[in-house]
Amino acid sequence: MATVKAKAIREMGVDEIRARVAELREEMFNLHFKNTMKQLDNPLQIRESRREMARLLTVLTEKERVAR
Repeated sequence: MATVKAKAIREMGVDEIRARVAELREEMFNLHFKNTMKQLDNPLQIRESRREMARLLTVLTEKERVAR
């Protein structure tokens, strides 16, 4: 799955960001499981997913602070 840039994330709504974070958590669980079983073709997917989640959570925190 293609990574999303911070500019595109900032245009998303809070609910969309939370939904994407939930998807990424499930995806990362599956990636770690496949990696353990030596079935993962590209181990760099784990890094990309982790970084995308960090971007999402950062923007989510920014939006929640502004809403206060």
